[in-house]
Amino acid sequence: MKTLRTLTLSVLAAACMVTVVHAQGVRAEVGRPLQQAGDLLRAGKAKEALAKVREAEAVGGKSAHEQLTIDRMKAAAAQRAGDFPAAIGALESLAGKVSGSELGQVAEQLSSAYAQQRNNAKASEWLNKAIAAGNNSASVRQMQAYLQGASGDYAAIARDAAAAVSSAEQAGRRPSEDDLLRLADAQQRTNNHGGYSTTLEKLLTYYPKKDYWNAHLGRLPRKPGFGDRFSLDVMRLRLASGTLAKTEEFMEMAQLALQAGLPGEGLRIVDQGYKAGVLGTGAEAARHQRLKDLAIRQEGELKNNIAAQAAAAEGQKEGDDLVRVGYAYVTLGEVDKGIALIEKGIAKGHLKRPADARLRLGMAQLQSPKNKAKATQTLRGVQGNDGVADIARLWLVAGG
Repeated sequence: MKTLRTLTLSVLAAACMVTVVHAQGVRAEVGRPLQQAGDLLRAGKAKEALAKVREAEAVGGKSAHEQLTIDRMKAAAAQRAGDFPAAIGALESLAGKVSGSELGQVAEQLSSAYAQQRNNAKASEWLNKAIAAGNNSASVRQMQAYLQGASGDYAAIARDAAAAVSSAEQAGRRPSEDDLLRLADAQQRTNNHGGYSTTLEKLLTYYPKKDYWNAHLGRLPRKPGFGDRFSLDVMRLRLASGTLAKTEEFMEMAQLALQAGLPGEGLRIVDQGYKAGVLGTGAEAARHQRLKDLAIRQEGELKNNIAAQAAAAEGQKEGDDLVRVGYAYVTLGEVDKGIALIEKGIAKGHLKRPADARLRLGMAQLQSPKNKAKATQTLRGVQGNDGVADIARLWLVAGG
């Protein structure tokens, strides 16, 4: 088991303390070996320091203050030396003599020492005493999570971690990554799938790492009710987050774009695959080139007739085709013209899927420097239970 706490500060405090033992009424025969123990601790010689503490301990007729001084130094030296039984004895002696913040620290150290001995019951007992004494440090929370995990009480871990995350958010602070990871792990172990998905999204929001993108985007298509029509959207997010990496993924994404009538996007995907070195090489290089040639040809055809498509869409009662043509313009690089058409389609109404149209508008606005601020408002307003709202929120994280 990994060492749960290194008590450097306690060691230094004890070592500094013995430099003034004479002023505190400690006799020379007690103070001298303690002073030597402090010097040895500073030199990293914990076992030798513990031996010196035991010399002081052997002196007869010790006062209560001398014993307290010995206990402090013995606890520090024993912990550094890995002699946990000795450390526990000294710390328990100390715990009966101190109060306030020092009691909170001593209780935490006892919890750590008992955990090292695999005595989790005693470790929990002393941890609770540390908390009762007002010690709510990060290391106490880590110990609490460790002990809860060792006991299998993942519901308790989830409650504590959720409270820590909520407290940070309410205070306007970014939650600790450790708290979010503890919460996600506990939710996964207790089969809280909805909570786990929400926590992964928070991890992405506050700590947008590739591992979290992979975890969340891998789960998203399996979410109950998730629409199959968003397969290309999931891959768009993979591309934007740098988690689209395999040859077959680039090929599939480009083909989906072509099928959606977006050859400009398909060609851009293929070009990125070539740039990344996953397309255009190996035994399938000719196949990759055929896909690229197809995308080039279809893009040329679209550029030749998209104005006619837009005119036809203007004459329709429903706004769906205006949205579709508008987003095609966006993928051809005419972003502002595309945004105007999408907005016109939404205003016309009679849309088959209004939320999808607002998603496309938000995605288009992200690509326009003058419309990025509007994109946030648009995407936040996307509602739905079929994946459209999930995609919109993730674009707020991924950006343009």
